[in-house]
Amino acid sequence: MSKMVLHRPHLTCAGIAFALYFQHLVSAIEVPLDLPQPPTITKQSVKDYIVDPRDNIFIECEAKGNPVPTFSWTRNGKFFNVAKDPKVSMRRRSGTLVIDFHSGGRPEDYEGEYQCFARNDYGTALSSKIHLQVSKSPLWPKEKVDVIEVDEGAPLSLQCNPPPGLPSPVIFWMSSSMEPIHQDKRVSQGQNGDLYFSNVMLQDAQTDYSCNARFHFTHTIQQKNPYTLKVKTKKPHNETSLRNHTDMYSARGVTETTPSFMYPYGTSSSQMVLRGVDLLLECIASGVPAPDIMWYKKGGELPAGKTKLENFNKALRISNVSEEDSGEYFCLASNKMGSIRHTISVRVKAAPYWLDEPQNLILAPGEDGRLVCRANGNPKPAIQWLVNGEPIEASPPNPSREVAGDTIVFRDTQIGSSAVYQCNASNEHGYLLANAFVSVLDVPPRILAPRNQLIKVIQYNRTRLDCPFFGSPIPTLRWFKNGQGNTLDGGNYKAHENGSLEMNMARKEDQGIYTCVATNILGKAEAQVRLEVKDPTRIVRGPEDQVVKRGSMPRLHCRVKHDPTLKLTVTWLKDDAPLYIGNRMKKEDDGLTIYGVAEKDQGDYTCVASTELDKDSAKAYLTVLERPDRPRDLELTDLAERSVRLTWIPGDDNNSPITDYIVQFEEDRFQPGTWHNHSRYPGSVNSAVLSLSPYVNYQFRVIAVNDVGSSLPSVPSERYQTNGARPEINPTGVQGAGTQKNNMEITWTPLNATQAYGPNLRYIVRWRRRDPRGSWYNETVKTPRHVVWNTPIYVPYEIKVQAENDFGRAPEPDTVIGYSGEDLPSSPRYLRIRQPNLESINLEWDHPEHPNGVLTGYNLRYQAFNGSKTGRTLVENFSPNQTRFTLQRTDPISRYRFFLRARTQVGDGETIVEESPALLNEAYTKNHVDIATQGWFIGLMCAIALLVLILLIVCFIKRSRGGKYPVRDNKDEHLNPEDKNVEDGSFDYSDEDNKPLPNSQTSLDGTIKQQESDDSLVDYGEGGEGQFNEDGSFIGQYTVKKDKEETEGNESSEATSPVNAIYSLA
Repeated sequence: MSKMVLHRPHLTCAGIAFALYFQHLVSAIEVPLDLPQPPTITKQSVKDYIVDPRDNIFIECEAKGNPVPTFSWTRNGKFFNVAKDPKVSMRRRSGTLVIDFHSGGRPEDYEGEYQCFARNDYGTALSSKIHLQVSKSPLWPKEKVDVIEVDEGAPLSLQCNPPPGLPSPVIFWMSSSMEPIHQDKRVSQGQNGDLYFSNVMLQDAQTDYSCNARFHFTHTIQQKNPYTLKVKTKKPHNETSLRNHTDMYSARGVTETTPSFMYPYGTSSSQMVLRGVDLLLECIASGVPAPDIMWYKKGGELPAGKTKLENFNKALRISNVSEEDSGEYFCLASNKMGSIRHTISVRVKAAPYWLDEPQNLILAPGEDGRLVCRANGNPKPAIQWLVNGEPIEASPPNPSREVAGDTIVFRDTQIGSSAVYQCNASNEHGYLLANAFVSVLDVPPRILAPRNQLIKVIQYNRTRLDCPFFGSPIPTLRWFKNGQGNTLDGGNYKAHENGSLEMNMARKEDQGIYTCVATNILGKAEAQVRLEVKDPTRIVRGPEDQVVKRGSMPRLHCRVKHDPTLKLTVTWLKDDAPLYIGNRMKKEDDGLTIYGVAEKDQGDYTCVASTELDKDSAKAYLTVLERPDRPRDLELTDLAERSVRLTWIPGDDNNSPITDYIVQFEEDRFQPGTWHNHSRYPGSVNSAVLSLSPYVNYQFRVIAVNDVGSSLPSVPSERYQTNGARPEINPTGVQGAGTQKNNMEITWTPLNATQAYGPNLRYIVRWRRRDPRGSWYNETVKTPRHVVWNTPIYVPYEIKVQAENDFGRAPEPDTVIGYSGEDLPSSPRYLRIRQPNLESINLEWDHPEHPNGVLTGYNLRYQAFNGSKTGRTLVENFSPNQTRFTLQRTDPISRYRFFLRARTQVGDGETIVEESPALLNEAYTKNHVDIATQGWFIGLMCAIALLVLILLIVCFIKRSRGGKYPVRDNKDEHLNPEDKNVEDGSFDYSDEDNKPLPNSQTSLDGTIKQQESDDSLVDYGEGGEGQFNEDGSFIGQYTVKKDKEETEGNESSEATSPVNAIYSLA
């Protein structure tokens, strides 16, 4: 069984397959090999056969026929006796000649024209005449090549003249050191192998020129002795002057000239070409500057779809030339000095080609037929008929045969008239030879295809059912479906003469058994073909075009629907080639995932879903956004003292538009090898005028930027040196600061390479103390640092730093204030301690009298203590502007010792030490017991109450008499605001004022204990705050700071307390 695989109608390959098939339908019917038939040549060597002399020679000739043909050869028109030459043999059951040189011999001895003859009982078939040649690679003749002297700007051609090889060698030019000669529109190689210079430049003498010939079969390269050029110039070579000039020719003193043709010569020429080969037209012109070449066809356009410009537009290639390509072509060579044209008249000739090639003719006894041989060419070919290898005129007469020019007519043929006829069509450009046999047979019908074929086809596709047959006379063939009697021909069916049944569109209802029946007068034969119609394969969701960034993870979909009885295979192509699924890709049932996509992943992705019968494909383009390629071909023009124009060719943007170009420069004096950013330009430009600084040997490069990132830097440009000048600016960042207490270090930011402006850059350093009457000191240095010694501690200096080079000094610099070295600061002027309540302590201090530098802060260490017991030391650091601190007490009993010192960058200075004062009620608090129930306490309270009553009576009497009291005259009178010893109801303690009140009792630890009173002391306190213990007892805190400038009786004018009354009486 066999099956026919058809693609879907929309696929291009399906259309091509059907076109080839229908061409097959009209081909001649083949005679089964089991039937008698004349020979037919099936394989032969090419007409022009060039062989490698190092190998054995094989001249092919194979044929079929029944009986099996025998073979013989002629060489140069004479019989070639194979048996007489031991080196020559013939393959078994073949006519192929084998010439063996293993045991010696010269291949050249066997060159010539060979022709093969295949014979059997029914005729003789001939091969074409095979021209055998042995490949040759002769040595280059030795010759002495003199030095060629040529004027700069003059044209020059270096001749190659390679030795004649077979086939012709491939020519190329190199230097004697095997470096390829750079070619462009000025210097190029012609089709004849010569090297042409449109104009010679001085740099052409920097190398020599050697013509090389590479021979095909021997794979050898022969080298001609090199040419050496001596270029005579009007100006000496100066690379800088060339680089700084906008016109290279005028800079060299070369006269500009109009174009002139070096090849072909004159204004016109002609060229003949054979139909079917490639036509190559060439124009090479001289001129200064080198001319541009353009091609035209007179009276029309250049042939569309078959022309190609080569060799820098100096050659025009027209492929597969036809008669329509004849005409006049002209090339136009032009430069800014003028133009010139050359006209080439093209004539197309043709070797013979077939219009109607003769085909094998099979006739039954008594039938008529004809052989037709029609060929064309320019000039028109002559037709010659042969029969069994002999001219038909010399063959025995045959009354059933008539020759009429290019046709032979056969009438009432009989068995025994079989023969092989040859048609030879020839003209001056070549010949054609065709074999066609006439076979007279009497054979009943037979089906040549296998029986019970199974044909599978996709629904709605065109298909065919094959039923090859043979018989003589030619049988009539008819098709039937499912045993029905109607012949299938017409509508959806078309029956062809070779026995095939074509269906324009296969439908589900077309499934079934088809029978073909072949009939002639001798009988009939039949065969069956079963047809199955399958569902098509369809991609229901294919990949879509995507634009992704490098490193992302795109997914390409491919979901397929197909006939379940057919095996489905899904493959992926990239750029129409099979895709390698590596570890970065994952192929799934419905798609393809690419992990970490890279630039190499960009391209066309095609999902191909195929079965044994059809396939479907879907394509999408994956665009990977990548950093741009580096710019190239940097060129410097418009060179001036302080500017230059830089031009570059942008690299590929790799699908993400270039947004910016960064121009960088490098100089070789201050920081060789270090690149600096010079300027930035929009991505739409490729040329910019760059500002330059004096005395810099510039080299530039360009970096392209897009949304993905930056390209690699371009290859650097050539260097450009600017002239020197005096500096225009002075160093920045000038400052003076001491590194030790007796010095001042002056530093600054040095000028860079683009600011130095000249050689021997140095700095003039000046300084003096900040005093208009002071004297300036100066020193010239080359490094950006100078140290002044033996300076006072932390005093200001005026400083100036001025740049200078060999061309002069920069403008007068600005004055900067610096300071000499710092030292440790003295202690703070004072440290005051205040206790507004039992919960906090306030500290206040003043800056040191001698800071000896810039204060960087204060360090405070403090420690709680109670008698001989001390707590851990705590540390606080303050900014240099902070002079207050509040300490939150952890208990109301302990006292604190404070150590305070200021700090500069040198370190911590001298320390001031103070302690917080003792509290009045400390002893009381410490020894407190509940005495309200004690007898002595009750008696004491009664005595105090009686005493108070007496005092009240005495006060009342004195008031009524106008007596004076040691109290303030007005109870509403406030404390003197200038009294610094009273603030917010609190009192200051200092060493000289820490004295007990009169009539107070002093405890052993120095605290002051007030006289007890059963009255609330809060009502009489002078701004104090009453506090209670946890047991409800009152702790009063009364402190009085005795001011040396105040009198003792300056108390509050609130309600007179009993204690104050006692004091006033005292």
